[in-house]
Amino acid sequence: MPRPGLGRGIHLTVPDRKDPMTNPAPRPRTRRRGLIVAAVVIAALVATTCAVVLWPPAGEPAPQASPSADPFQRPEDWSADRPAVHLTPENAWMNDPQKPFFLDGLWHFYYLYNADHPDGNGTAWYHATSPDLVHWTDQGVAIDKYANGLGDIWTGTAVVDEHGTAGFGAGAVIAVVTQQDDGVQRQSLFVSHDGGYRFDAYEGNPIMDNPGVADWRDPRVFWDDTAGHWVMALAEHDRIGFYTSPNLREWTYASDFATTGLGVLECPDLFPMAVDGDPDDVRWVLAAGANGAAEGMTTGTVYWTGTWDGERFTPGPGGHRWLDHGPDYYASVTWDDPRLSATDRLTTRYGIGWMNNWAYAGRLPGADWQGGSDSIVRQLALRSDGDGGASLHSTPSPELAALEGRPRQLDDARLDPGESSATTAAPRSGAYRLRLTASSDAGELRVRIASGDGSFATVGYDFDAGTVFVARDADAIAAGMPEDYRAVRTAAVAAPDGRITLDVVVDAASVEVFAGDGAAALTMATYGRPGARGVEFEAARQAVTVQGASLTPLQVAPVARQ
Repeated sequence: MPRPGLGRGIHLTVPDRKDPMTNPAPRPRTRRRGLIVAAVVIAALVATTCAVVLWPPAGEPAPQASPSADPFQRPEDWSADRPAVHLTPENAWMNDPQKPFFLDGLWHFYYLYNADHPDGNGTAWYHATSPDLVHWTDQGVAIDKYANGLGDIWTGTAVVDEHGTAGFGAGAVIAVVTQQDDGVQRQSLFVSHDGGYRFDAYEGNPIMDNPGVADWRDPRVFWDDTAGHWVMALAEHDRIGFYTSPNLREWTYASDFATTGLGVLECPDLFPMAVDGDPDDVRWVLAAGANGAAEGMTTGTVYWTGTWDGERFTPGPGGHRWLDHGPDYYASVTWDDPRLSATDRLTTRYGIGWMNNWAYAGRLPGADWQGGSDSIVRQLALRSDGDGGASLHSTPSPELAALEGRPRQLDDARLDPGESSATTAAPRSGAYRLRLTASSDAGELRVRIASGDGSFATVGYDFDAGTVFVARDADAIAAGMPEDYRAVRTAAVAAPDGRITLDVVVDAASVEVFAGDGAAALTMATYGRPGARGVEFEAARQAVTVQGASLTPLQVAPVARQ
């Protein structure tokens, strides 16, 4: 059923089985032409009949996150369409993020990159570094494509080989990645002796030759201290295969974990976390990129909690869950901070995902760069759900606060059904953080994130259904997009005592929603046109009260280019 008042014809859809997201193999990141993607503009001022609250208020200076950067004014050398606080390449195509590692005071992060897009094929590993997971420096290509006769470079894992187990010396950075050549996927090893800035191919590649299957990719590698060996989780069509190695070069099959109804799996992950911070209750989390069409969803990251004995994963009760219920959070990776104590590393974990979707990646607006962007970095925690199970909660990482300016407190408001608040103008950068608490018996809160041409995206909470939702069927490009783009995406989140908290991070081409203190996350790319920007609240069915709302500008943080 369409949700009235959100926009033009919103409804839930289940994609046709011929849709590329239903069976994403072979992955279009290497052979699919014409995928022109861009992050353009989102969010801003809506209907001209609404009263406008000036930002900043008359007589007050524009808030600044630092003395040298005004979050309400783009630098002259900053693209008007480029996201302000999300990582994007300077130009060309990006997709899958790679798990970062920390070395010599910096986080080292890689993503798949095609400098030849849209005319040429294949991806390389592109490198960026950061001291804080917020400010990034572009370091260029770290692993070249088509350089060793085994094809281009797909997803994998880079690790610091602290004890030199691979035979390249203690402290060498080793990347184990998938290479694809003429449709055949193999695993190769690359080594860096300069801290991860440039890698050379191992002369013994491939270290794992294809056993005769179509889908065999995306190795996630980590050292299992308890078992005393390296572990690899590998996506193998509808299952995750597990392998062990003493040296990162020679791998032995150990077991697999099979799934049904989730399409072709990609980008697996395996890690331990303490439930509610209790080091005596540690669960292992197995995650993978999956297809949720059979469940009325789209592609995203699915996970199970269970146990790991060094060779085999055994799931606990409750089945799989989704890390993010929005349409645009794929190929996600997670990691911990090696500077923390062993206990704290089990309690706190980071995550990031590719903010795009193969169902329409080639149809998004074009700009200097394509492939969308990566999400903000999130902080993950494993929380008990009261019945013996546990679920991952996602919130913006604390490091994002470094970009926050002075928040503007919005007046509390009680909105009757059909009533809208005044429109609050947003920063010119299009980047801000909206926090609020809403309450109602059985009403519905709608937050319109609007642009100057009257188009808008919607974030909301349905108190009767107990669901948070995002919608973009009324944004600037929805009319020409497929049903997968226009569908409403929802997540069940309890509202104790009829109250729900929403934490919404908005940038020039995206909205990321964290509901119920992180119980659910929904990530959505969305597009508007340049102009004034703003936020408006609306109630439906029954009265809704909005309290403690604040709008905080986020400082423009362009990637430093070398």
